[in-house]
Amino acid sequence: MRKTKIVCTLGPATNDVETIKELILNGMDAARVNFSHGTYESHTVLIEKLKQAREELNAPIPLILDTRGPEIRIKSFGSDKVYLERGSKFTLTTLDVEGDASRVSVTYDDLPRDLVKGSRVLIDDGLIEMIVGSTSDTEVNCTVVNGGFISSHKGVNIPDVFVHLPSLTVGDIEDIKFGIKMGFDCIAASFIRSAADIINIRKVLEENGGNDIHIIAKIENREGVNNIDEILEVADSIMVARGDLGVEIPPEEVPLVQKSLIARANKSGKPVITATQMLESMVNNPRPTRAEANDVANAIFDGSDAIMLSGETAK
Repeated sequence: MRKTKIVCTLGPATNDVETIKELILNGMDAARVNFSHGTYESHTVLIEKLKQAREELNAPIPLILDTRGPEIRIKSFGSDKVYLERGSKFTLTTLDVEGDASRVSVTYDDLPRDLVKGSRVLIDDGLIEMIVGSTSDTEVNCTVVNGGFISSHKGVNIPDVFVHLPSLTVGDIEDIKFGIKMGFDCIAASFIRSAADIINIRKVLEENGGNDIHIIAKIENREGVNNIDEILEVADSIMVARGDLGVEIPPEEVPLVQKSLIARANKSGKPVITATQMLESMVNNPRPTRAEANDVANAIFDGSDAIMLSGETAK
């Protein structure tokens, strides 16, 4: 019997009943829906297909709602993508402008207040790196350190800087209410920083009839790592979310942090999921790399109760 469970993310590649049934027959133990993408209409269609598939197979597959969390994103460019040269100047602005190779709008109005000269700004999971040169009331003026192509709506990370975003956004609250109505079993709460974040989510669940829904605390920044003990006291389980975690902290620290988080979860008797890029090459290839197979095995040896696939099953 396989003891380590498999969580699969549903998306465009798995948007029909037969494909979802194949996932279940091949070992999917839980289905995740990522609310950073899509609309309530598209989520409803996907959820109904999952429910049909599990009913036809008589398979008790739980549904996991992954929240957007207190994220910062760039807004739109005038073209599909722009290229940022290393050493060039680039401005992040809170004004609503059409983005180009010199500037782009951001979704967070207090960004200039939170950053100082020398702060690092990472975009698109760290593929683009900038250093802040100066700030004004509405602008953050940066120098590009690592350039490349960049497209609209990519995520922005600011390592080791406290941002004044609420842990539970208005959008997250609406998503949770929708999840309760649609019969989700778990909430995977993004960017959990402290026990208070979990308590606030549980309050929303209790006030809206979601008392039985479990909360999975996604650990993906330095604060979450530092406060893991208090988070484990109030969360039902945790997720080692290595995507943003590997941007918020140096990537060479991630293996040690992963082992530490899993060990602490095991000691507290709370389930732990290891996630992100487990089999990333299989988005395009039929077989995993040796490194990926080794990564999955080591996550299991570390003590993971489940591993999660993202783009591998969604794209």
